[in-house]
Amino acid sequence: MTNPSTVESAIRIQGVQKAFGRTPILRGVDLEIPWGQVLTLLGANGSGKTTLIKIIATLTKADSGRVVVGGMDTSSRGPGVRRLLGVVTHDAFLYDDLSGRENLRFFAKMFGLDRVDECVESVTEKVGMTDRLDQKVGNLSHGMKKRFSIARALLHDPLILLMDEPESGLDQAALRLLDAVISDQENPVRSVLMTTHDLERGLELGQRLAILANGRIAYHQSLDDVGVDVVREAYAKYTGPPS
Repeated sequence: MTNPSTVESAIRIQGVQKAFGRTPILRGVDLEIPWGQVLTLLGANGSGKTTLIKIIATLTKADSGRVVVGGMDTSSRGPGVRRLLGVVTHDAFLYDDLSGRENLRFFAKMFGLDRVDECVESVTEKVGMTDRLDQKVGNLSHGMKKRFSIARALLHDPLILLMDEPESGLDQAALRLLDAVISDQENPVRSVLMTTHDLERGLELGQRLAILANGRIAYHQSLDDVGVDVVREAYAKYTGPPS
């Protein structure tokens, strides 16, 4: 397991490019995320936020550039990188024919966890799904599946969370649980990269904020260093006014 005290940054991205066919999506992304920080990544639809998350998570490959997670290059240390990451994307990565409990037990065993049932109970309590553990995932609403997806990402107590619009489909009660997960004070070294369309949530939860536009990081600041009005102006400039 990576020791954060010996590695400068949780995530370091250098010159990452990605195109689909002849359409460039990422045109040279540079971004660094310190340990123990929540970085909110904003951008218009189609700006490449999901693509960047998938590249960091080793779910797809960059055409060029370098991604280092916990001191490990994703191009050569994929299994080690994945052990550091908890990933929430638009795909729940759950089996519809299995119950929530069966899904989480399966992933816990994949991670080689001890005390599997204890881990399952702990993460489902965090996302308010203990009473749904024995229901088939395929019979659950999108929001309930999303809760189990978040539980799956937390199972192995990862040092880094990648969350692509994790609030999608969640009701207000679930959003409060999600916010508690992102702002977890029990894990002060955990880093979070979260994409969202909601500027206000980004300002509330993040310590840093970045904006992806035209395939590059157009804006990146610590929220301790700039005023809220400055961030809103940058958001409007690069993505259009908040809705």
